[in-house]
Amino acid sequence: MAIVAVPKPLREKLGEEGVDALIELFNQSQSEQKNNILEFVEEKFERRLAEEMKTIDRRISETEGRLDNKISETHTLIAETKAELSSKIAETEARLDGKIDSKLSETKAELIKWMFLFWVGQVGVIIGILFAFFK
Repeated sequence: MAIVAVPKPLREKLGEEGVDALIELFNQSQSEQKNNILEFVEEKFERRLAEEMKTIDRRISETEGRLDNKISETHTLIAETKAELSSKIAETEARLDGKIDSKLSETKAELIKWMFLFWVGQVGVIIGILFAFFK
């Protein structure tokens, strides 16, 4: 409680009970004023807080929307890249199969040619040995 000094002339006119009642009236008025100010400030704070929360919610929603768009764009880009890579892999695989088949065919033909020459040479050597042995 606040201490209030009542001037002497007022104290003499009102008396001790009047001064106490006046001080009580001032204290009560001051207390009510303080409560009113606190209520006003609380209401103002709550309104401001609600406005800020709405602003934050709106910003979060906007950011969430932008992120959803970016995520869907990224998924689309990934799907396109995956399809492109799959087609390139299939093309490369087909080219390699063609090259391998042609190389294998060439190698087989080359082996058969050399095998034939080897066996012809072996038969010639064996016939030569047989002629030399039977003569």
